[in-house]
Amino acid sequence: MSQHNISGSEVFGERPFVVVRGVKTGAFRRKKAARAWVAFIAGAVVTVAIGAVAVAAIVGPDALTGL
Repeated sequence: MSQHNISGSEVFGERPFVVVRGVKTGAFRRKKAARAWVAFIAGAVVTVAIGAVAVAAIVGPDALTGL
């Protein structure tokens, strides 16, 4: 009997079925998530820094000395 493309009444036969118990997530997945958060935070910091430089360039150095 073929084990591929099983459909219809063959699915519910008298054969034992496989139960997948708890699958533990590996350390690789946790490290991947941690790297994603670090990359997101680093991107946010770079974006804020570039924005601050852009605002300083638009306003100019005279704005700070005029106070």
